[in-house]
Amino acid sequence: MQNQWTNKTILITGVCGTIGRELLRLLADFDVKHIIGIDNNESELFFVTEDYKKDDRVQLFLGDLRDVTSLKDKMNGVDIVLHSAALKHVILCEQSPRDAIQTNILGTQNVIDAALSNNVERVIFTSSDKAVNPTNVMGTSKLMGERLMTAAHATTNEGGPIFSSTRFGNVLGSRGSVIPIFKRQISQGGPLTLTHPDMTRFIMTLEEACRLLLNSVFIACGGEVFITKMPICRIDDLANVLIKQSGNSDIVIEEIGIKPGEKLYEELMNEEETRRTVELDEYFSVLPAFTNIYRKINYKYCDDKKIGINNPYNSSVEISLKPEELTKFLIENGLVGEG
Repeated sequence: MQNQWTNKTILITGVCGTIGRELLRLLADFDVKHIIGIDNNESELFFVTEDYKKDDRVQLFLGDLRDVTSLKDKMNGVDIVLHSAALKHVILCEQSPRDAIQTNILGTQNVIDAALSNNVERVIFTSSDKAVNPTNVMGTSKLMGERLMTAAHATTNEGGPIFSSTRFGNVLGSRGSVIPIFKRQISQGGPLTLTHPDMTRFIMTLEEACRLLLNSVFIACGGEVFITKMPICRIDDLANVLIKQSGNSDIVIEEIGIKPGEKLYEELMNEEETRRTVELDEYFSVLPAFTNIYRKINYKYCDDKKIGINNPYNSSVEISLKPEELTKFLIENGLVGEG
């Protein structure tokens, strides 16, 4: 994989976020020509810049997805765009839908416009399981981001940018995941607040999420949504495992009910998408419903006989990790101690 990145110039949006910073860390180990990062978090940007001040290939800038002129300027000479910037917290997007629209939808269109203006090679958008049959503003905005990427590729001529998306589940240990919340509650002596004991979620580690994202960059033919295969856990099991590993058996779990706009389960693929989905070793690839209007795209990793799968990818029907399997997964990935 690393050879494909040789001498490439990459732009990462949201470089100070959990995903963006990990992408920067991984790419800095590759033989890339240049890494440009943009973020609107001034304080975090300063500290990340300090971390990479000895690497002349890395240049980080203040920037915002809402400023298309700035994006076009920063994208000059860029080969690959990794678009990870977004407003991602469900409740905050629900309370401020205008901002979610401006960043997650209009901001994504700005990234597309800037990429087209500079004729970059590839653009990968990081989406979410919440984009499937969305029940909240955040999920809806992510779905629109996917649709914009697919539509952008449907109208590109030969030699134009390849636009694709990748859907993540919950990245354990990230700032938006439940593990830091549970750990903080444990450190305070509890209780752990659980929305519903039967809630299930797709889970993956930060390193795995970013590695598979980087792999998908060069698999993409255009317009697809790549879905990473990943394990599933019950949130109740996760809470109990973290309590057990903490060694404090006095901590109790308090059920507080499902939050507005929150699902009992998550979906990474819906029923309609199954008929145009290809199963690969580590991914599912959902092919675009609308073909390119100028040319026929050759999805080289599949043939017509392999298109279509039987079941949607849904955390309520897939088999969840057993508590002992979940414990092993968390320990192996450095998310909890041996206990």
